[in-house]
Amino acid sequence: MIDKLTRFTKTITRRSKALFADGGTVQDGGDESALLPRPSGAFFGSLPFWLPPFLLMGFFVYGAIGWNFVISLTETSGFGAVDYSQLDGEQYTRALGDPTFIEATTNTFGLLVAFTTVCLGIGLLLAILMDRKLRFDNGFRTIYLLPMSLSFVVTAQFWLWMYNYNNGLINSITSTLGLGRYRWISDPELVLPAVVFALIWQFSGYAMVVYLAGLRAIPTDHYEAARTDGATTFGLYRRVIIPQLKGATISAAVVLMVFALKAFDFLYSLTGSYIPPEGSDILATMMVRQAFRLNNQAYAAAIGIMLFVLAIAVIAPYLTYQHKQGEL
Repeated sequence: MIDKLTRFTKTITRRSKALFADGGTVQDGGDESALLPRPSGAFFGSLPFWLPPFLLMGFFVYGAIGWNFVISLTETSGFGAVDYSQLDGEQYTRALGDPTFIEATTNTFGLLVAFTTVCLGIGLLLAILMDRKLRFDNGFRTIYLLPMSLSFVVTAQFWLWMYNYNNGLINSITSTLGLGRYRWISDPELVLPAVVFALIWQFSGYAMVVYLAGLRAIPTDHYEAARTDGATTFGLYRRVIIPQLKGATISAAVVLMVFALKAFDFLYSLTGSYIPPEGSDILATMMVRQAFRLNNQAYAAAIGIMLFVLAIAVIAPYLTYQHKQGEL
């Protein structure tokens, strides 16, 4: 009886293997449709969860961007009815010949490059120091990151007091050292560096955290192999560690550049006016001034579209990099 049961089991096993041989292909004229996946209805079941926010975002974000582009092709002024009968690119031609626009564009790029570059350098240096296992490193990390939790408005009010000509801390220090007092906000030569310095103070901690995460992700074998080959500390970071922080650098740079493009509220809170001091006008402040103070809605829309294109130019290389890395 046991022998018959054993032979029966082996027969069933052999037939099962023959049935699903060659990676699951049905043999002996079997029905292949039995092995095909059947619709589960998950797509239609998920529609109530993702379709409403998708439509809302499409209408209020991308729809608004498209409408803004159409307005930039008109001659609209004020908040009256828009005349769509004649569309052209006159506002963009006007911007290219406007000295104020050229100055604002130059200041925007200057702010973008200086702020991002210095923030990355300070963040990398702080991250290397934090990675050396210093005492109270968690406390230092919190202190460095804390300014980022503040809004642009709070940061602007803080630095407005710091830059005060009569009672500001910075002028108090410079006068004590015999360097005199400076009008940091009203001096055209100093206002943009003063703005960049304040933003660096706020966001260098973010760059530090990104770089620190990248440093902690590097295997210790790389450090040990470089030490075995006789690499100095400087050579270790220059040739082994920093090249592996490419992803962290790109990620931090994109976020910092986006914040630089959004510096309108910081400048407005710092100066209290749509008209920032000479030497500190950027595209964001010029756009708002043209729209709400001078009532040049079409011109402001054109500036907004160019600012949007600049933001896309900042983000597109990052998305391309993410796609090549298989992370997008």
